[in-house]
Amino acid sequence: MTILKVDLLKKLRSAFDLNEYEVKIWIALLSKGVASAGELSDMGNVPRSRAYDVLESLEKKGFIIMKIGRPIKYLAVKPEDILKRVKKNIQDKAEEQVTNIEKIKDTEAFNELNFLFTHGIKHVDPANVSGSFKGRSNTYTQIQTVMESAKDEVILATTDAGLVRKAAYFKESLAKLKKTGVKVKIGAPLNSKEAQEAAESLKNLSQIKKMDTKARFVVVDGSEMVFMLNDDETIHESDDVSIWVNSGFFASSMKSMFDASWK
Repeated sequence: MTILKVDLLKKLRSAFDLNEYEVKIWIALLSKGVASAGELSDMGNVPRSRAYDVLESLEKKGFIIMKIGRPIKYLAVKPEDILKRVKKNIQDKAEEQVTNIEKIKDTEAFNELNFLFTHGIKHVDPANVSGSFKGRSNTYTQIQTVMESAKDEVILATTDAGLVRKAAYFKESLAKLKKTGVKVKIGAPLNSKEAQEAAESLKNLSQIKKMDTKARFVVVDGSEMVFMLNDDETIHESDDVSIWVNSGFFASSMKSMFDASWK
């Protein structure tokens, strides 16, 4: 087996959630078109004692078709059709998981979790209610969480590149904030064409002004904030670091600075 084939096996196993024997049998059948279990076992270098179990598993997953007649043989399924089936299965499972998670909110157990958190947080020093995040995707997830808790106002200072990214990532969240009456203010340099286009796409969801700053932070209701520590022009997104702080004193100070620049 060549290095290329080994690499291909790894990619296919990951992409289609198959085990080693399944992907070997599948590739063997794709190259043959139609074959018996013994032939596929030999071609894929899979023990014959496992071949029928593997073929049964692939049949259930929709990767192969068992041919009617004797001796039993198997037909390959068009890869494009398999891709459609896999995508649909993933979507169905995801929707089911989301539905199950939503149902948990109405249970007594979830109410107990909220009670424990609320009771515990009362005993925490505000200075300790903070955390750090590495990686831009983790930062954006935290920003989204913080914004969803907003009651009155969200202010956001960012760079041109940051505005382009946030317009794509947070547009749906900003639309929800508008529906609930939360005011959103965004300040950015707006020097690039891409940033100006991003600002235009968000003008119905927020107030946007040109601000000559390289600051990168979000403040919610003057009491909670997330701020980034690095220049996004020089740092890779996987190394970007942010700090979340639940401190009214600090957040309101940053809000005052933002409001001064806004005016």
